[in-house]
Amino acid sequence: MMLELAEQITFALAIFVFGISFLALARTFGTERSVVKVYRGLKRSGQYRASQLDRFLLQHFKVYRGLKRRGQSPAARYFKRDIRAKVGLAIVLVIVFTAIFASFIAPHDPIRGIADDRFQGPSWNYPMGTDYAGQCIFSRIIYGTRIALMIGALLVAVEVMIGVPLGLLAGYRGGKVDSLIMRVVDAVLAMPGMIIALAFVAIFGPGLYKVVLAMAVTGWAGYARLMRGQALAIKEEPYIEAARAIGEKDRTILRRYVLPNSMSPLIVMVTMTFPAAILLSSSMSFLGLGIMPPEPDWGAMLNQYSKYLGAPMPAPLMSIFPGIVMIITILGFNFLGDALRDALDPRLRE
Repeated sequence: MMLELAEQITFALAIFVFGISFLALARTFGTERSVVKVYRGLKRSGQYRASQLDRFLLQHFKVYRGLKRRGQSPAARYFKRDIRAKVGLAIVLVIVFTAIFASFIAPHDPIRGIADDRFQGPSWNYPMGTDYAGQCIFSRIIYGTRIALMIGALLVAVEVMIGVPLGLLAGYRGGKVDSLIMRVVDAVLAMPGMIIALAFVAIFGPGLYKVVLAMAVTGWAGYARLMRGQALAIKEEPYIEAARAIGEKDRTILRRYVLPNSMSPLIVMVTMTFPAAILLSSSMSFLGLGIMPPEPDWGAMLNQYSKYLGAPMPAPLMSIFPGIVMIITILGFNFLGDALRDALDPRLRE
């Protein structure tokens, strides 16, 4: 049931979050590169000679001259040179591709097992062997990527929808509104997130959406504090004063000017929240308070398979493979987040 839900509804949210993040990142790195795409498209069409196109671009797209000289923005150049960016982006793309096409990549059903194939070692039929129920470990890990990305996307979406508006409102309005919101944020940040999440799930029971809500109870406060700081700095800029002078409403100013200019740190925080969400949800599943078996969750698999670590080979491999995949996934998101932070901050590029 949960796998069908992930395939039909919730995974679309993960693709949406990734799409918005990368579109915003592309905008941050410089939209002037679209001029080059127009130039190349016209050149391939064969309707104009190259000399005519060059004159047209140099006359009407002055930025093209700079693109020929610079190639791209400093942030994009730094990002491309950073080995962490290449490794992290490659890992993230592989994980997303695996989650999307899990039904084509997995050789077996992730839940249905074969009793005669229990405790099989790695082979062509079972690349990572089978567990105590005869289930294919490789197939369960492949489908586990869907649940991991689903939890990360849902958690990021909930935290962003709560924290970003509150943070922008507090920083832009100031005064009593700022004091009230930030006192709530301080109180939430003072709570131990893991303990609050465990208590929430212990009261309301395990389950996908309950796990996401449990982690979002305290997670939104970090976004609120970040966006408040951005709003405090941006609202003093001359273009904000000009917008007020021509009669722009506060809601319009926040939507058109403050939020777009706060996207860089927001993108970095999203990439940092994703691996933290995966790790926290896996920890809760490992303790028996998250996604419950037989759903192929990485934390639940570690909980089930850890009892066989002292058994003869190949039984210990059951818990090693999910742990390795989880470590690689979290490292990929962390590498990508660190590279984005360094690329988008001019002080760290120097």
